[in-house]
Amino acid sequence: MKLKELIYMFGFRPKPMTYKYEINEFDLPKDGLIQYAQWLHPRETKKPVSQESVDELRRYLAPGDVAIDIGAHSGDTAIPMAIAVGKSGCVFALEPNKYVFPVLKKNSEMNLDKTNIVPLMFAATPTDSTFEFEYSDSGFCNGGRHEGISKWRHGHAFKLGVEGRNLQSFLDKAYPDFASRIRYIKVDTEGYDCTILQSLSSLISRCKPYIKAEVFKKTDHAQRRKLYGTIMAHGYDIHKVDSDFNYLGELIREEDLTRWPHFDIFCVPREPRDSSPSEGMPCVSS
Repeated sequence: MKLKELIYMFGFRPKPMTYKYEINEFDLPKDGLIQYAQWLHPRETKKPVSQESVDELRRYLAPGDVAIDIGAHSGDTAIPMAIAVGKSGCVFALEPNKYVFPVLKKNSEMNLDKTNIVPLMFAATPTDSTFEFEYSDSGFCNGGRHEGISKWRHGHAFKLGVEGRNLQSFLDKAYPDFASRIRYIKVDTEGYDCTILQSLSSLISRCKPYIKAEVFKKTDHAQRRKLYGTIMAHGYDIHKVDSDFNYLGELIREEDLTRWPHFDIFCVPREPRDSSPSEGMPCVSS
């Protein structure tokens, strides 16, 4: 833990800060002009939207498909997913952090000729309740629910109350027509990924979506084994993600889980499924 983080842990914390955004434009060779609202938090890296990242997603997604982005942050991952599934498809983008959610909402309101993003300001949790998330700074840039990780290990001293909902129940009630069209789930929640995927067990068994998840650097071997076992139990092959342009890296075995301190995995169902998307009416924000 850094000295500054240690000081924060003992209660010497600055007041919460809010940051605006700026609109950047990216002219993609195939998909044309794309606008993106870049959050101006000083710790936020510049997020480009590239043709290569969209093309990689198109290996697994087609127009009319439904995708879920859990831990959507500002929308930098939701936008390429939404371009890949097109206007006839839908991306449900979950971000419970009230400091960055306005940026995600802005990104959902642009590129409407090409995309359909439904921003949802709640966390994916096993039960519907209020939860306490921890963040690394007074602007609430990086953070989440660090379940099973000591605060002295994750070092996130800024607490934020957020709404949590069981996503599986929410989708079944609010968007029942889209369950059969879910083809892709991305989870990036600082070590909470396993709990989220367990809460989506029935949906995963039913839809067999591709899954992209994070093996968080602060998780121990037991937590990594639990994540691995949860996914394997559904009949998946698990790959290490090489880059945003190549998800299908080397196959991961259980003994590989501690080879890298922090990495993403891409999970492919072993059972083949119909690759043609089900057409339907676009999602609308509730």
